[in-house]
Amino acid sequence: MLPPRRVRRVTGPLLVGALVAVVALLPVLVVVAVVVSVFVPGRWRALRLLCFALVYLALEVVGLLVAALLWALSGFGRRLESPPFRKAHYAVLRRLLDALMRAAQRLFGLRLVTDGTSWSPLDDGVPGSTNAMVVLSRHAGPGDSFLLVHTLMNRDHLRQPRIVLKDVLQLDPLMDVYLNRLPNHFVAADPVAGYSSTAAIAELARDLGEEDALLIFPEGANFTPRRRIRAIQRLRDRGLVSAVRRAEAMQHVLPPRPAGVIAALRAAPQADVVFVAHTGLEHLSTVGDLWRNLPMDKTLHLRWWFVPAADVPRGEAEQTDWLYHWWQTVDDWIDTTRQQESRKVSN
Repeated sequence: MLPPRRVRRVTGPLLVGALVAVVALLPVLVVVAVVVSVFVPGRWRALRLLCFALVYLALEVVGLLVAALLWALSGFGRRLESPPFRKAHYAVLRRLLDALMRAAQRLFGLRLVTDGTSWSPLDDGVPGSTNAMVVLSRHAGPGDSFLLVHTLMNRDHLRQPRIVLKDVLQLDPLMDVYLNRLPNHFVAADPVAGYSSTAAIAELARDLGEEDALLIFPEGANFTPRRRIRAIQRLRDRGLVSAVRRAEAMQHVLPPRPAGVIAALRAAPQADVVFVAHTGLEHLSTVGDLWRNLPMDKTLHLRWWFVPAADVPRGEAEQTDWLYHWWQTVDDWIDTTRQQESRKVSN
């Protein structure tokens, strides 16, 4: 259970103190990181992680200071939900994410490739959607999620994402402050009686504008083989024979949960839909994963499929079947991309 918001707000001053302490101890920390790097696999693993952690901490502090300034300028919170201040918060988030992704790419030698002829906000000259947008993405850890949100907010596209995400992410002070000031929904482990995530998703989708994108992760959790087995068993327990068969055919994704997607499409029938697959950082879910499997000199693959609103089915059964069809496409793409990367490494 998350601590109350007033308790979580204490972490802001603590982060400032942590940044001051890290900067004061930086010469010692660098020496320790260099020594540790000699004894662990990878090129300067500990030193790279130290640099990235310092960048992340600094961006957290800068972002919180700007949030405090915006709160004061908004009349001490009275006008925070007005369009000008909402745009200001999105602008700050875009710049912070841009700085974070640039640091990650330079420190770890990461390269982003958009595969195929898919629609993408990064593809120059390809006409994108001018409608509201519902983005349905595989769930593969915070690294890929940061990458996806950054891409949606990229200067070439400037979408304002509304995100459905787990409430535990509010433990990150920056995400807690900014995402609670913007139209997003945190999925609680124990939802409040009478107010489901489905209703919240419909509410987010209802007033989607041309600059907005509602981001949903239909799997509901990061993929692991154990979660896949449990998800298939839940479908089997509910007697959903067809869904079980289709879920068993997918090896790299969890079976999608259609309720939230259907709620969004019903509330925003004018919205185009974009399916997103990505691979390269799915093995990084915890700090321990980052230490053991630090990605260096890797290519991260991203794939988008654009479906105009006119081609989205309207019936609930048809939408469920359609969602499973696309999720199979996502699974096939992940399998093909991984095989291609494996062949490159072996050669």
